[in-house]
Amino acid sequence: MNDQADGLRARLKEENQKFKTIAVASGKGGVGKSNFSLNFSISLCQTGLNVLLFDLDIGLGNLEILMGRSANYSIADFLEKNIPLKDIISEGPHGLDYIGGGTGLSHFVKLDDEQISRFTGELADLIQNYDYIILDMGAGISEESAKFILSVQEIAVITTPEPTSITDAYSIMKHIHLLDDKIPFRLVINRSEGEREGQETYERISAVLSRFLGREADLLGIIPDDRSIQQAVKRQIPFILYQENSAASKAIRKMTERVIGMSASFADGHNSSHFMSKLKKFLFNRG
Repeated sequence: MNDQADGLRARLKEENQKFKTIAVASGKGGVGKSNFSLNFSISLCQTGLNVLLFDLDIGLGNLEILMGRSANYSIADFLEKNIPLKDIISEGPHGLDYIGGGTGLSHFVKLDDEQISRFTGELADLIQNYDYIILDMGAGISEESAKFILSVQEIAVITTPEPTSITDAYSIMKHIHLLDDKIPFRLVINRSEGEREGQETYERISAVLSRFLGREADLLGIIPDDRSIQQAVKRQIPFILYQENSAASKAIRKMTERVIGMSASFADGHNSSHFMSKLKKFLFNRG
């Protein structure tokens, strides 16, 4: 997989700084969204890719808890203390760069044009250093979070086999679809009791998407209900590092291989100007 990652990185440099932007979303909290975001990002880093994980889960700081680390700064410091964006980046396991959500992200709602210009300008400079930008969104969707979600290349939706989780996953995809019917959905079925349950869950969601929205969603992967995940969370160690050969870790690596494989062609890749132009448009749009 390292050879595949090396080839992808070489193409990124050749093709006008193209990179992959992925928003990780869920219809409800407690389905393992941040845990997936963190372990998936680390898995990408383990292949040699450069990854920035941005915690946009409002005021919760779940990523730092899951890593057992405490960042010196968060996005709140950028907004409230004018700390440069590059200075609030912290280093996680295996060279992962991340920006913590802190407790002040809700202030994005009150950003004026000058603050938006500073944020987007500094972000545009930063993202050119990365192969993947992963946005760990808050549960559900708001007017502000939608601006980030609609700017990315694709959306990974996390759900579990529970009926309420399935319903909420469909709801958020419907909401996004009504705003933009072109962004691809990738489904991750978490806490599945087996491959069959995960596949059945995916098929249930796919059938509803097809019937009511005329949409399709790829199955990115199925994460089993693995006891090692709970043990890793208690010890504040990413589960892909806690037990590298666990069923959950193998599932994450399999998804990583699939994403890298899909990205290798980069037929629909984003470059920095494309991503930032969309984000600026949504952030400056007060309507």
